Amino acid sequence: MKILIIGGSSVIGSKLLSYFLEQHITTEFTFFSNNIPYAKGLKLDVTQKDKTVELISNINPDIVIHTVALTNVDLCELNKTLTDSININTTVNVIEGCKITKSKLVFISTSAIFNGEKQQYSEEDSPSPSNYYGITKANAEKLVQRSNLPYLILRTDQPYCWVEKWQHTNSVLRVLQTIKSGKLLKEITNWYNTPTYVPDFVQITKKLIDDNDKGTFHLVGSDFVNRYNWSLLVAEIFGLDKTLIEPMSSEMLNLPAKRANVNLSNQKLFLKKNVQMMGIKDGLRKMLETKQI
Repeated sequence: MKILIIGGSSVIGSKLLSYFLEQHITTEFTFFSNNIPYAKGLKLDVTQKDKTVELISNINPDIVIHTVALTNVDLCELNKTLTDSININTTVNVIEGCKITKSKLVFISTSAIFNGEKQQYSEEDSPSPSNYYGITKANAEKLVQRSNLPYLILRTDQPYCWVEKWQHTNSVLRVLQTIKSGKLLKEITNWYNTPTYVPDFVQITKKLIDDNDKGTFHLVGSDFVNRYNWSLLVAEIFGLDKTLIEPMSSEMLNLPAKRANVNLSNQKLFLKKNVQMMGIKDGLRKMLETKQI
């Protein structure tokens, strides 16, 4: 089996790469600006169709994992042209390459394709995005579904883990860094998520690939929690001062993009694969065991 990761220097992409290499799976990856020191990547601007199709054709992978996305929801709202280019056009380009090589496409998606009006969402629910980021990811999913390629769509939410210096931070690391510096942290009480421990996501992705599963799966943690309570638990697990965390409402912020409180159900994963994804306590304890900042 040969795997190509589009966006292998991203957080999820790099964790997938490391895990696949540990498993002695032949894995190539692309990067745009930040290469990975321990592996030789291929520089690629995925918005360029001809170069993307050519690279996929030359590598001829069995599986292509497309991780590239503009995930800053406020920037997506403010710059829709850029968002289309990165979230939709790159998907078109990767699909065209995969059609030539007849590769299976694994597409990383998001809870933001839903508007949060339902109590919980399964893989069978129709997309109902409430911001432009969600709109573009929902449209990209449709492109994958209509491509006639074998595919996996893996939706996740608020991924967290240790990251490299060049990678985007996450909610857990922001809590740790702020409190360790002795600063006050204001966390939001009315934003809810199903936080996902990235190494957990990675191992289950490999299982789905190994089992030749197809379709859509929610690869999210097993807790639906607001940012404030999540941050309190981070402080508790890491033995930090919880009094430095203060609650606040998102109404105090004037942000361009609406955030929906989407509770993704991972029951399909449990029922079909007998896999239970970690809750935040277990994920944070795993982080504590592996490294401290």
